[in-house]
Formats: sequence, structure tokens, C-alpha cells
Amino acid sequence: MNTAHFDFSGQRILVTGASSGIGWEVAQQLLKAGAQVYAMGRDPLALQKLATQGCQVLRIDMADHLQLGALLGELPVMHGMVNCAGISILEAATEVSAGAFDQVMTVNVRAAAMTAASVAKAMIGSGVKGSIVNVSSQASLVALDDHLSYCASKGAMDAMTRVQCGEWGKFGIRVNSVNPTVTLTPMAQMAWSEPSKRDPALAAIPLGRFAETSEVAAPILFLLSNAASMISGVSLPIDGGYTSR
Repeated sequence: MNTAHFDFSGQRILVTGASSGIGWEVAQQLLKAGAQVYAMGRDPLALQKLATQGCQVLRIDMADHLQLGALLGELPVMHGMVNCAGISILEAATEVSAGAFDQVMTVNVRAAAMTAASVAKAMIGSGVKGSIVNVSSQASLVALDDHLSYCASKGAMDAMTRVQCGEWGKFGIRVNSVNPTVTLTPMAQMAWSEPSKRDPALAAIPLGRFAETSEVAAPILFLLSNAASMISGVSLPIDGGYTSR
């Protein structure tokens, strides 16, 4: 999908989870659109490649709140950010464990909230207006078997988005979330390769296919851009119609 019409020249944008999947694609598209990208992630090889492409790279374990807080305190003022870091641990609802639940909530909600808070505080202090996009999931809108912790975390992210929108709008900061369906990252392609799992999922999507990472990145860039200057507080499904049923 062509995102060349977006122009982020002179803008600093932080992307978490940038060393893989949707975060990687968002970083790539932002670079093409002229942004100065600050890429957070865990994979040192992927971050090294992003550095050679022009990103400012930040290796971090998002679950370590002390490390995260220290790193965020060293960043310059951003013009926007994308909260893309996330994990999923699958367990049946009757088997949900404290450890797994806490791990998922720590990365998907606490780290996302802390990161957005730090970025927004710096923007407010400097009078910078901008946009924050939280990458949620269709899992916040529907019930998915074996995804209790993940669904709960993404529901919390959408709620967080609405609160941030309400509190930061008066400072000219827009906050939205996107809610993708299964997105064909390399990991997802492996996870959904089994026909018995893949085919029922595809049958539930009116468009009959999963999303490509570029199809998630393009709406994110739209929400970051001035083209979405009156859009804030929404949770935007990118799901081929899955949640319409």
C-alpha cells in the first residue's frame, strides 16, 4: 500500500515494538515519509538494520519499568508515537495463570501507558501538538478462545486510549487506537499455517483474508498525520469486516 503521500519531514516519532511485525513496517513507512524515527525493540539484529536505515534505535525490555523510565527520560520531545509493542500468551479461561496474566498486562498495558505518558508530558511541556496511536486488536472487541489475558489487555488499551484522548485533547494531542485482525507477520504466517486453524478464521472475515502489515501501517500513518486532524478517541478495526458480524 502506497503511503508516499504522507509527509512527516522534520517530525520525531517514537515506535515501540519496532524490531518486528507491525512495528517494523510502521518504522519503514515512516522513514519513507521523511520522519526521524526512534525505534524501540528487543531484537539487536533487527535494531542494527534499522540503525543502518537511519533510525535512532533503543534496545529495551518493555517489561522493565525502571529501564523504560530511564530511557524515556533521555528522549527529545516527540511529535508523535506508535505503541506497538505487545505479547500474547495463550491459555484457556479455566487455566489462566497469574504469571501469564501479569506478563501480558505488564507489556501490553502498563508499558504502553508509561510510554505514552512520558511522550505526552514532554509534548505538553514544550507546547508540541501531535498524535499518538495505540496498536490494539480485534481481540478487544470480540471474544477469542484461549485469549483471555490478551483480550483483557487490548480492552484495557482501548479504554486507556479514550482517557488519554479526553485528558490530552486540550493540549492538541490526538490519541487513537487501531484494532487489526490476524496480520501476516512472519510469526503469524507460521502460527496460522495449519488449515484446521486458518480456514475457520478466514471464513469469519468478510473479505476472506488476513491483513498484510502494510495494510495496518497505512491507517496508522493516516492517524498520525494532519489528514486525521479532527479524529481522536476512536478504536479503528482493521479486520476486513470481522467485527461487523
